[in-house]
Amino acid sequence: MIKGFNKQTLIRWKVYIDRSKMYIGYIQFLLIIFVFINSLDNNPVSQFVLEKPLIAVPVILVLFVLCSLVLGYMDSKLGFREEEIRNHARSNPVLRQIQTSRDEVNSKLDKLERSQSRNGSNGI
Repeated sequence: MIKGFNKQTLIRWKVYIDRSKMYIGYIQFLLIIFVFINSLDNNPVSQFVLEKPLIAVPVILVLFVLCSLVLGYMDSKLGFREEEIRNHARSNPVLRQIQTSRDEVNSKLDKLERSQSRNGSNGI
């Protein structure tokens, strides 16, 4: 039993849990909306939701999807995701090592190109 719990298995499980948190977050957000509506006493909105759930629930779902799309669009346009990925890449040692190696290769290529251009111009 312990042999099956290696590092790769635990990492894979963590990834599965992290991915599922996003979907659970959607459900929690919808539940918070319904709790908020139910907490409003004698409000026309809460009465409508309680009296006509077959109409109110689809409307709430459509509004949720539209608001999520608008927020996601704004997030993309403002560049929050790119900045988040950039910060994550800086703190990730594996990605830093890859970037350092890439920079070293680019530096060596630049030196090689400069030496070839000098040799090519001198030989003509």
